[in-house]
Amino acid sequence: MATEFGSEQCSDIATFVTSLSFEDVPDDAVRLVERAFLDTVGVTLAGVATDTAERVIAALDIDSGETTVFGSERRLPLHDAVFVNATAGHCLDFDDVALAAMDGHPSVPMVAPLLAVGERHGVTGRDLITAYTAGFETQRYVSRPISPTHYEDGWHATSTVGTFGTATAVARLLECSNEEVAHALNIAASMPAGLKRNFGSMTKSVHVGQAARSGMTAALLAAEGITADAAAMTGERGFLDLYSSTEPDAEQLPDLGSDWALLEDGIDVKKYPCCYYTHAAIYCAAELAAEQGIDPAEIEVVRVTASQGAADALHHADPSTGLEAKFSMEYVVARALVHGHIGLAAFDDARIGDHDVQRVRERISFDTDPTVDYDSNAAQITLSTSSGVEYERTQEHPPGTHTDPLTIEELQEKYRMCGNRAPDFEATEATLGILTELRTVEDATELLAHF
Repeated sequence: MATEFGSEQCSDIATFVTSLSFEDVPDDAVRLVERAFLDTVGVTLAGVATDTAERVIAALDIDSGETTVFGSERRLPLHDAVFVNATAGHCLDFDDVALAAMDGHPSVPMVAPLLAVGERHGVTGRDLITAYTAGFETQRYVSRPISPTHYEDGWHATSTVGTFGTATAVARLLECSNEEVAHALNIAASMPAGLKRNFGSMTKSVHVGQAARSGMTAALLAAEGITADAAAMTGERGFLDLYSSTEPDAEQLPDLGSDWALLEDGIDVKKYPCCYYTHAAIYCAAELAAEQGIDPAEIEVVRVTASQGAADALHHADPSTGLEAKFSMEYVVARALVHGHIGLAAFDDARIGDHDVQRVRERISFDTDPTVDYDSNAAQITLSTSSGVEYERTQEHPPGTHTDPLTIEELQEKYRMCGNRAPDFEATEATLGILTELRTVEDATELLAHF
């Protein structure tokens, strides 16, 4: 490992985290964090109703506790509630992403533990926003020296890097000292895990529950005086060393508190509930079909071209379950060509065998373009019909990127759609309004009472 790395990196993060105040966070970043909470809570509400979340709850086999499970009358002990809520938040693969910042999903590992600890301590919305900001900036700081190799090697960065973001976010909420934050990071260095091999299975969402619970635990342990090696994250045979097949690059470290990841890299909000690498292709296919009036019954050959990163994530050419379909370029493009839009119902297991969709899916090939960046989201579709007409369309970026975000109305409509999927949840409108203006919340306990 390069000599530039050592315990001073943890010290730099700790100084940033402990000194950060709400007033330090740029106004545009505050609004972005409010949107992140709104979006993440929404997809969690819908996720609690999934089979995966129900099985996770059953596996815990715990009757009651003091912490809210979103969209449910059930309450669980703190660590179990965080595990359930964070897992549920990723069950639908509908949560936000930040590929430029950390090659993964930044919010879902952090929001559940922040709200759970916030519920316990009665913190303000401003406290939650500040803590989230500390965690988000930490995720980029940890990710940059090993990105994109870490992700390319097969690690699920949401689970690995997200553990560190959660540790510092919760540590900030607990008002830990510099020394305690550094220990939280180095405790967390023994906890990251999560394999891309499990994409398309129930375990992918469990990765997030694990990261949320582990990161929070690291902060709680540090706050109680548990210590760790000062270079467990950055030293020889530490996290950065072991979790990258190439030498970590110290020149990639951002200047915390000056180079704001929230503003420079931003957060991309999902329009479709599936792997983000499919989104440009979905939009491209739907627009192509609508613009040209293509009859799905006349489609003969479709070729989709995307990045190697997309190919590495999308394992299921012929999915048999909704979870597999979320990681199938062939399925989602076929569905977009046939139905024009992809919502939550598109991934119900009973919908996967739709005859018209399957007919088109069988005619789709998915290839990579070696000239585009590994983690590019661009997609190109070429299509020919039985009458001999050929079409081509390219989409450089998915809808909802940080440079072309969903409108607040679109985001709120997404929240309503998700809230309406939660069984017996009747506070969609009330919570939507509160979360949209999170900075005005005086006590998180009152917010969580609605769930």
